[in-house]
Parts: sequence; C-alpha cells; structure tokens
Amino acid sequence: MELTVGESLCSNPAATSILNPQELPLQRLYTFERERASMRFLVQPLQGVVREWTWGETMLEVRRMAAWLKAQNWPPGSRIMILGKNSAWWLMADFAIWMAGYVSVPLFPAASSQARAGLCDHCGPVACFLGRFDNAIPAARSATDSFVSIAWPDADPTSLPAHCLYWNDLLAAQPPMEQSPRRDGMDVATIIYSSGSTGQPKGAMHSFQGLSMMGLSMKPQFPAGLPETDRVLSYLPLAHIAERALIEMNALFSPLEIYFVENLEKFPEDLARARSTLFFSVPRLYARFQQKVFERVPEKRLRLLLALPLVGALTRSKIRRALSLDRTRIVAGGGAATPVDLIRWYRRLRFNFIEGYGMTETGITHVPLPGTERVGFVGQASPYAETRISPEGEIQIRGAMNMMGYFRDPGKSRTAFTPDGFLRTGDRGEIDAEGRLRLIGRLKEEFKTSKGKYVYPARIEEQLTVTGVFESVAVFGAGFNQPFALAVLLPERQDACSNPNGRAAVEAEIVACLERVNANLELTERLSFLAVSQEPWTIDNGCLTPTLKVRRFALEQRYSSQFQQWEHAGRKILWLEAQ
Repeated sequence: MELTVGESLCSNPAATSILNPQELPLQRLYTFERERASMRFLVQPLQGVVREWTWGETMLEVRRMAAWLKAQNWPPGSRIMILGKNSAWWLMADFAIWMAGYVSVPLFPAASSQARAGLCDHCGPVACFLGRFDNAIPAARSATDSFVSIAWPDADPTSLPAHCLYWNDLLAAQPPMEQSPRRDGMDVATIIYSSGSTGQPKGAMHSFQGLSMMGLSMKPQFPAGLPETDRVLSYLPLAHIAERALIEMNALFSPLEIYFVENLEKFPEDLARARSTLFFSVPRLYARFQQKVFERVPEKRLRLLLALPLVGALTRSKIRRALSLDRTRIVAGGGAATPVDLIRWYRRLRFNFIEGYGMTETGITHVPLPGTERVGFVGQASPYAETRISPEGEIQIRGAMNMMGYFRDPGKSRTAFTPDGFLRTGDRGEIDAEGRLRLIGRLKEEFKTSKGKYVYPARIEEQLTVTGVFESVAVFGAGFNQPFALAVLLPERQDACSNPNGRAAVEAEIVACLERVNANLELTERLSFLAVSQEPWTIDNGCLTPTLKVRRFALEQRYSSQFQQWEHAGRKILWLEAQ
C-alpha cells in the first residue's frame, strides 16, 4: 500500500484543500531560502564543537540529500523513517524526504527496541535516517526487503547496522537538486505515531496542508513589532506532534533560530547558549525547575522576598537568569495539564506562562490569544479547528488540520470521527464565555467508586504533582469506597529513604501532602491512602510512554491484584518493594 492521494486514505470529512499553495511547507522553505539565505537558522552542539547553519547552508544540504533520495527511484509516497534525537540533521532529513516525494515517519528514540521494530514492520519503510537514540536499532524486517540506513554525524558508530551509509559521504558526492518541487496540500506528508498511553500506538497521517495550519495557528503569539528573530531550544521529541508543530512548523512561518541539545548532561549548558525567547516544556520539567529554586531559596523565604517591591524585582531577575530564561517572553506548557498552582508560581516570577492543547491526531488546536490568558485554560481554538463539547462532555474537533486517518487501520480511522465529521478526542472539557477551553481529564480514565460517585483522576493528580514530592502519580479506585493514589518519589526523596530516620521523615512529609490535597477535594474524591512504588516508572519497564506520560493500563495490570490488600491494610502510606 503506497501513499498516494485518494479517498481510501482519507477518513477526515473536512480534509479538503483550502490553503493558498504558497503557504504549504515546501513553498515556505523555498521562500526563506531566498529571503533569509544569510541568516542563522540551526545551531548544533556536537563533541565540544558548536556548528551553525544559515538558511542557505541548510537548504544546500537539504537539496543534496533530496537529490540522492530521488535518485533511488522508490515509488512516490514511500515511507522513510527518522530515528534519532532532535538535531539539525533531523529537520534537514524531514525536508529532504518531502522534496524527494516521500513520506517521513519519525519514531520516538526513547522507545524500546521491540516497540520500534513493531512500528518499523507496520509502516514498511524503504529507508531510515539514524542519529542518537537510547536503545539498540530495530531489527531489519527481512533479508529480502530493501532497507537503506543513513547515519547522521551525531550517530554512535558502534550502534549502527552493517552496510550503513553516511550523511556527509552522500552529500559530498551528490549535486544539489536544482528544481523546487511542489507537493499537493492533500498529499500525506508524515505519519506520526501516538505515544501509546492508551494501548498500541496508532499512525496518524497528516497532510502538508494540515502541517501548515499547525504553524499558522501559532501566529497570534507572534504579533507584529517583535524582534526580527526569536530563539527556541528543541529538545522534546520531534517525533511528537507538539515539538513538530511548535518548532518545525513555526520555523516556516516566523523567523526562528533553532538550538539543539547534545545530551542530557549538557542540557543546562545548551539551554544557557540558546537564551530562548520562546520556551516550551512539559509539567514535569517545570516542577523540577521549581524544586531547584526551592533548594537554593526555601519556599516560604522566597514568598517573602517576592512580596517586597525592590527586593522582589531583583530576586525575580536572579531566578530567571539562573534558569537561563531571562530573555524568555513566552513560557508554554503542554503534553499534559500543568497544575494551576505551578502556573501561578511562574507568573509570580513575571513569566508569561501559557498552555496549549493538541493531540497526535489534531496538531496544536488551542492557544490563548495575547491578553486573554486564563490560568487553568488552554486558550481559544485555531480558526482551523471548530470545537464543541458533546453531551457526554467530550471535546470534539472538526477541521482540515485533523489527521487524514490512521495508516493501515481503516476501521479505527472511521470510528475516530463522528458522523458529522468531528474527531473524538477522548478528553473531557468545557468552554467558557470567551471561547477558552479547559481540560478536565480523559473520559476513559474517570471512574465510579462503590458509592456511585464519579472521580476525575487528573484533577487529583495535578494537586499531588505540584507538592514537589512526587515524580509520577496515578489515581485509582473504581469500585472501591474511596480513591487512592500510586506514586513514585522524586529521586532526592527516594535517596533520603535509604535509612530509617530519613524514611520516617519522608513518610511524614507524604502524610502532610495527602492531608493538604484532601482538604481541597470533595468528600467523595478524598484519597484513602497512598502507595509509594520504590521501583521507578520508566519507558523501559513499560510504565511511561516515550513522552513520559503514565501508562495507567500498564500500572493496573501490574498492581491491581494488590489493590484490595492495600485498602484492607488500613494505613495512610504503604511502601511497595521493587518487583
């Protein structure tokens, strides 16, 4: 099954061509190639050397690689995988794949080898670009398949397959493509696999038009009169829809310099180099930033300092510099709901903290219009994303920005949409009088207690997360008298539990947290106990997705046989031994 335009591939009833062709991704690339040829675009650290590319230099490499790919004469619409952590080569490979007439299929570099091999079999690629990743490469599908591997300069040579080709070698021998090919807006541009938090990952097919709309939807946050070029740090997986929309697609519509991270150990150094004017992250990292601040200035003392006019201004300035966010004009959260108290804390530091919303199937559909931000809400809908709340409370979205359908899964593609063309998000939400959306939780995650009362886990999990004690939290309790929580401590709290006195102190802290959170909940929502897992939840053990979301179903499979035993124990805090 090759990816050519046709009704058989498109289940999205609203997927019709409505954009000016000059606003499609490849045309935007050619425009910036002409207009910004000498301006810096990509900044890549590697082995102590920082390399920079202008737009002109970037497109020269893209054109050479596109010419080489085109010369392989694979059928139009063939899939080419991208497997590697974010880098300048990641973006150049994506652009080259599009120019050559193919479809890019990025995979999460943090996924297990087994998971990646399964997705490799599912998408049936003709080639794969390889960079840095966390586990061994996926096995070749079969000896008879044509599967070309191309390694970027940042790839570990010891982890590469035999007969691997090398990016720089191919470029050195290949003249650049002279033509500037166009792709129809309704062509499939990329297949983005979901993180798999609710089961097997699904491959959402996105059109070139849909990708452009993701960039255009961000335009309200880039009003006229701002400095010529914004700077962003790209470190969350480009295989995920959020980074793809916010970094790659924004770069095609607004002047951006994109900085990359060499590795986790050098993250602070790379963040300081970027001095981002726009910074996007997930709640977990924002909570860690906050804890680092509290380690230097205790929370109560910081609150007093910030309340003093002159001292408060100086303190804010020092904290912003220490976080390397002193030049940041927008701090954005996504991937999961950011606890309201955490947002308010950043706003007290004078950060313009906003939240957006989107899914693998929709792109980024909601961002707040400047001046209309409301804490706890993710903003208004994009002009390309008609939004409604179903009678059951589900957020449903219709528009050409939605996916075209799931690759090789027509059944799920059909059921993903309502009869009148709205995508079923599976998220529960509400819309206020100004059109701002608030997320309440996942429909499939809410449950009833034995008393017949509904519990929405996300609300409780947010409050536990912001306490600064837990790294990951999940709330359960379907059919039980009261809900309860399962959690993993932050590493420093876990380390403190290595001796009896330290463990007793941490347990007292957890009890205090539990009491504070319960005081803010309805009687039917209050947690009866909290079980502390001493085994970390990781991607490798299946408890977290590649985007670090909790796999609730996996935790239920692992622990549900013990739930009743925990409840009958009658203790506020239970310590679970590593399995």
